[in-house]
Amino acid sequence: MSKSRRATQTKGRRPAPRRPPKTWLQRNGVWLGAGALALVAVVVVAVVVSNGGAGKSRSSPAKEGAGLVGGDFHSLVADPATPGRLFVGGHQAVSVSADGGRTWSAVKSLEGADAMGWSFAGNTAYVTGHPGINRSTDGGASFRKANDGLPDTDVHAFGSSGSTLYAAGPANGVIGSTNGGKTWETRASQAGQSFFGQILVGPNDDQHLVAADARTGAVGSTDGGRTWHGLGGPSSAVWVSRGGTTLYSSGRQGGARSVDDGKTWQSLALPSGATLVEADPTDTKILYTGVQDGDKVQVWVSRDGGLNWARP
Repeated sequence: MSKSRRATQTKGRRPAPRRPPKTWLQRNGVWLGAGALALVAVVVVAVVVSNGGAGKSRSSPAKEGAGLVGGDFHSLVADPATPGRLFVGGHQAVSVSADGGRTWSAVKSLEGADAMGWSFAGNTAYVTGHPGINRSTDGGASFRKANDGLPDTDVHAFGSSGSTLYAAGPANGVIGSTNGGKTWETRASQAGQSFFGQILVGPNDDQHLVAADARTGAVGSTDGGRTWHGLGGPSSAVWVSRGGTTLYSSGRQGGARSVDDGKTWQSLALPSGATLVEADPTDTKILYTGVQDGDKVQVWVSRDGGLNWARP
């Protein structure tokens, strides 16, 4: 064929398009369109970000605004040494929040601790329940059993001030120790069987106590737990706390506050389903309350002394 004829036949034809180089996935037998490749890239980036980057892992909270406790809700307590640090506890689990209840993580050393009673004294923290006393000497980062000398390990309520400790439970009533728990003595065998939660110890008088009695409401003692008198407030109380000079008592019947050490009480309006009320020990205007949601607790906060509540 002549050159002129070949030129006539090829004139007007477009040159064949050049194929782009194969991707890694194509070279290895996996063919994807441009859209699918973009999707893969997004997924890969998302996986890397969710894991905090290559080679890193990040513990996620139990649930935004909710702490794992198990099937029941026993306690909600604020750490006086660290503003915004909260614990919630139940029979099976304890969770801690470092940001005022926004996010939570499980406290592994308190699994099964049945966390009812709580107390903080400097760098020492106590948690008590059916297994007895768990003590932390590192500010609540980890806990170990501390039952030596304890006459019975079923401790539903607990309080401390330095080396003076108070405990209460169904078997022994109210007992006390003046040497950090090495030895204990009975203070009231006919009281304390239905105490729950914190036993508040006076900041200037370790003989002045306030506790929650599930049968009668808040109760008080001025002689180191040897005798007790009713303070009123909600019946069936299972939690007491103090913010400055204001006393709070709460339970299934709601919450109330007293500014005169229990002589008179004013009801608190709480979110639906809320039970325990905890006063922030670092700011008298801040209160926390909890609503059980299955095996978790949702925390609500008030920054105006209980007038308004919101999720953190």
